[in-house]
Amino acid sequence: MPVEIEMRARFDEEIHDRLTARLEQEATDLGRDDKHIYFYVLPDKLLKVTDNTAAGSAKITLKHSRIGQGAAFPETEIAIARDDVAAAVRIFNALGYEPHMHEASNQRHNYRFRGVEIAVKWSQAWGHHAEFEVLLDDDPSDAARQEAADRILAAAKELDIQLMTEQELADFTAAFEAAEQARKTTAARELQS
Repeated sequence: MPVEIEMRARFDEEIHDRLTARLEQEATDLGRDDKHIYFYVLPDKLLKVTDNTAAGSAKITLKHSRIGQGAAFPETEIAIARDDVAAAVRIFNALGYEPHMHEASNQRHNYRFRGVEIAVKWSQAWGHHAEFEVLLDDDPSDAARQEAADRILAAAKELDIQLMTEQELADFTAAFEAAEQARKTTAARELQS
């Protein structure tokens, strides 16, 4: 299965504007890529139903790892019709995944810089952030994985972007999940009142 080597950065609006301006000048502009995502945070995986509102497409993605558990994400994707997004969400919820579901809208613009795809994004949970990624073919060697990671690190350094450590990613996602669980618990109590 294909493996995505992915690293992330969070930053303020000033850094966002500086990064975007630089990418507009020096990178290949891959266009807007806004998405509405239903994601299920499972103990050792991430399952997503994505409505790509900018491209008019949709897909189901299973990442065989979680944010904060390393930069390599083996993933399986299935394209679906946009009309099937709601049905896919109902199926996953009926299978018992609903307590693990979060919903988000991402404003996103993609670029290619030095062989790295960079998605400059904004979402409610993450604020301004970016994903730096290199997609590798099925079952890449350790050397290929390391070369992709090195390419990402070099691109981030050249762009003066501080990538998050695995611990920072794990801490951030744990805090997000705890806040989401508290929000859901409060909402459920209010419905019962």
